[in-house]
Amino acid sequence: MTTGIQGTRIRRATAVAVTTGAMLAAGAFSAAPAQAAAAPSIVAKGGYVMNNANGKTLYTKAADDRRSTGSTTKIMTAKVVLSQPNLNLDAKVTIQKAYSDYIVDNNWASNAKLIVGDKVTVRQLLYGLMLPSGCDAAYALADKFGTGSTRAARVKSFIGKMNTTAKNLGLTNTHFDSFDGIGNGANYSTPRDLTKLASSAMKNSTFRTIVKTKQYTAKTITKTGSVRTMAPWKNTNGLLGTYSGAIGVKTGSGPEAKYCLVFAATRNGKTVIGTVLASSSIAQRETDAKKLMNYGFTSLG
Repeated sequence: MTTGIQGTRIRRATAVAVTTGAMLAAGAFSAAPAQAAAAPSIVAKGGYVMNNANGKTLYTKAADDRRSTGSTTKIMTAKVVLSQPNLNLDAKVTIQKAYSDYIVDNNWASNAKLIVGDKVTVRQLLYGLMLPSGCDAAYALADKFGTGSTRAARVKSFIGKMNTTAKNLGLTNTHFDSFDGIGNGANYSTPRDLTKLASSAMKNSTFRTIVKTKQYTAKTITKTGSVRTMAPWKNTNGLLGTYSGAIGVKTGSGPEAKYCLVFAATRNGKTVIGTVLASSSIAQRETDAKKLMNYGFTSLG
């Protein structure tokens, strides 16, 4: 009798346990909301990603910490040029010795290898600025679009336009003291500010076309009037062609800046845009950027 009661009790307990387990498996777990993807870990000291359509923040890491920006500065250089009233992209600029001297004086800074005396169009200078990250092209553009009776005055004027543009865009943690990122201690921005700057620059169709171009060959006019076919300028942005949907934007590096990358990609009609600052290598900044874009697209849904 006792054995029968115990057996019945055991069978009942087992049935309850099995039923409870089945309910948990079928009901409780499936009813739980889907977990959002965990935010990625990046090596870069700072990072930021947003939805380009509405500016919604998707990821931050020290996004408002001011850091040296290296050649990502040239995004602003290009934006200022492209914002000039009545801009003629086919206007010609004669390359001055000062531009090549500047490259030498700055330990052979990244350059487009422009030839003194050649006539180069503004459009070509923009490609030389953004693809091989030409500091000589940046100097030529600053000299062309600044105002003043001396080259120094024109360059100072141009940098002033860069800072005015930053202020107008609400980039409160950004300041420029150079036209190319080779600063004098007061050239800085943040991942959030640089992303906002890039988003604004990408509204310009010429800018968009340039920064997604992997290679460009310029044909310049020499002193004697003949045509010079320049060696192809290759884009320093390794994401182009290696990350599906990549459309820009600009690399940067330097002793203080380390390795930086402002990036953007479009998939299924949606664009994420962001920045990593102070990563540890060229390869790592690209890895960081890919992680953030993947996360950005996941966050968009």
